Amino acid sequence: MMDITAIGEVLIDLTQTGVNEQKVPLFAANPGGAPANVAVAAARLGANTAFIGKVGQDGFGSYLTQVLKENRVDVSGLRTDEAATTMAVVAVSHTGERSFRFVRGADCNLKPEEVDTGLIAGSKVLHFGSVSLTAGPAREATLFAAQSAREKGVLVSYDPNYRDALWNSQAEAVEWMKKPLPLVDVLKLSDEELPLITGTGDPEEGTRRLEAEGIRLILVTLGDKGAFYRWQGKTGLVPGVATTVADTNGAGDTFLGAVLSRLVARGEKPLEGLAAPKLEAILAFANGAASKTCSRSGAIPAMPTLAELEEGGVAHEA
Repeated sequence: MMDITAIGEVLIDLTQTGVNEQKVPLFAANPGGAPANVAVAAARLGANTAFIGKVGQDGFGSYLTQVLKENRVDVSGLRTDEAATTMAVVAVSHTGERSFRFVRGADCNLKPEEVDTGLIAGSKVLHFGSVSLTAGPAREATLFAAQSAREKGVLVSYDPNYRDALWNSQAEAVEWMKKPLPLVDVLKLSDEELPLITGTGDPEEGTRRLEAEGIRLILVTLGDKGAFYRWQGKTGLVPGVATTVADTNGAGDTFLGAVLSRLVARGEKPLEGLAAPKLEAILAFANGAASKTCSRSGAIPAMPTLAELEEGGVAHEA
């Protein structure tokens, strides 16, 4: 059985690394894409993961495929397309905060009939984000995958990443970001996305509204403040881990990949019998993993292995 299958975008993060002597920005072609990031993060932390998506028949597409393979991510569900591999240009401020500009390509063109439903049915968790809901056949493919997982009793994980540049309006974004919620078991939001999805910036009230819609486990990342959770009617805050920030790109994906990696380690039904103390231990582990990613540049290249976290004193017995 596969632990986690992620569906969505894998792309090139053209991430600013500095400037040259003439003050011209320098960029590195880092592998990225939120669902692919989650698959890699979980794989580096011990889970068996797979990825479903589309890349171009070009050098970047070949590179991304190789990166996934090198990180032990099953690519049997990865397709190729005549369109170019998608890119995200990521500029980084002096405080490590990111701004995005997307050049869309192959990731938009994944069709429902290209989705490997057998791979999904043989997984404990299906994970996806909202970037693949923005345009093209991938919108239908993503919703089809989530519905298929739900019907097969596979745990559905969702991270609605809001990227303003990908939508015609905020109202359109909110409409589509909320559409999958009835299919979702595990929801991870940032403090920026919480008010978009729930209408309130208060984690206590926002997560209460989401739980009332049937979502079982809700996680809200609060940057260096840590992670807020709602589980079985109870809430809590697990403090973050202090670090010197080099780049926040991929931190949220590392956090979620770490959470999912510990949940699937519990058995075929990852949420069954989960007690609050155990959940808090999982979130503490995930905060430590995200902190490690923030201390380095890039998304996938910055993600820690289980051995690194153990050497740094981050416990993984959750």
